[in-house]
Amino acid sequence: MVFAMFTIDLLKGQGVPIRSGPEGIVVVAVTLVVPVVVAIVMLGCYLRSSIVMSIQKQDILNYETKIEELVDAVQLQKSFEQEKSQINNCLSEVASSIGNHTQWSPIVAEVVKNMPDSMCMTKLRIERRFVKKQVPSKDNPLNMVEITVPARTLQIGVCALLHSDSSVAIRDFRDSLRASPLLQPELENIRVSQKAGKLDDKDVVSYEINCDFKEGL
Repeated sequence: MVFAMFTIDLLKGQGVPIRSGPEGIVVVAVTLVVPVVVAIVMLGCYLRSSIVMSIQKQDILNYETKIEELVDAVQLQKSFEQEKSQINNCLSEVASSIGNHTQWSPIVAEVVKNMPDSMCMTKLRIERRFVKKQVPSKDNPLNMVEITVPARTLQIGVCALLHSDSSVAIRDFRDSLRASPLLQPELENIRVSQKAGKLDDKDVVSYEINCDFKEGL
């Protein structure tokens, strides 16, 4: 007895599966490979992006560290500049003070050298003040401008016994100061005043000699 198998396609060829063959295997392979390749590419891009972001974050941290170091360096530099400015100001004041004081050293020595042996010094003081003066302008000598200049007076106090020949001694002292090669070019005027008094319970005559120096000394 012979049996025959018949296949009836009720879908008219639209639902019959394609028999396995080279074309089918290629289609299946391509269908499987493409998602894998896409996944691998996406994974590679993700890993690459992660590595790049990590490097960039480290670079940013390094830049921030360098910026902080630079900020500290700038602040330190500003501190050094302020300290330098303060030191320069102090040096200028010291230089000015030295100039104002050392110029009187030879004058004081000259006063002491010429003071009579019969007298003793009771006061030595420098009076400093400022006066206004008209001088020619630097830009136009025909125009006069007002400036402020220093004026100084050396006050010398001396005394002698009341019954001594002090008037002659004080006159010689005044003349020696006026004729001094050191003082004469700078002196404007010498004024002398006297009064009676006591020193160590002794009657004395006191003299005050005011040496007015030329303005600007």
